[in-house]
Amino acid sequence: MKNQDILDKISKSFSKVLEHNNFTLTEITTANDVDGWESITHMMIINDIEQSFNIKFKLMDLMNMDTIGDLVIAIEKEQNLMHS
Repeated sequence: MKNQDILDKISKSFSKVLEHNNFTLTEITTANDVDGWESITHMMIINDIEQSFNIKFKLMDLMNMDTIGDLVIAIEKEQNLMHS
């Protein structure tokens, strides 16, 4: 799956949980850049992304996510583990 395809799918999860799409996700986007992305909504977004991609993040990966780029890398890592 290409990075842009992953970003598009992530954006859908953000829109669903935050109930708006007044944002553009890039690899350098952080929680400070998206209105409503707070600790509670973060966990809801992560849960929706896990369901959407049919993956489960490891706690260490979640703790090391600072940007959308980190999230994309974690998704790619989990997808590669499923296909190996």
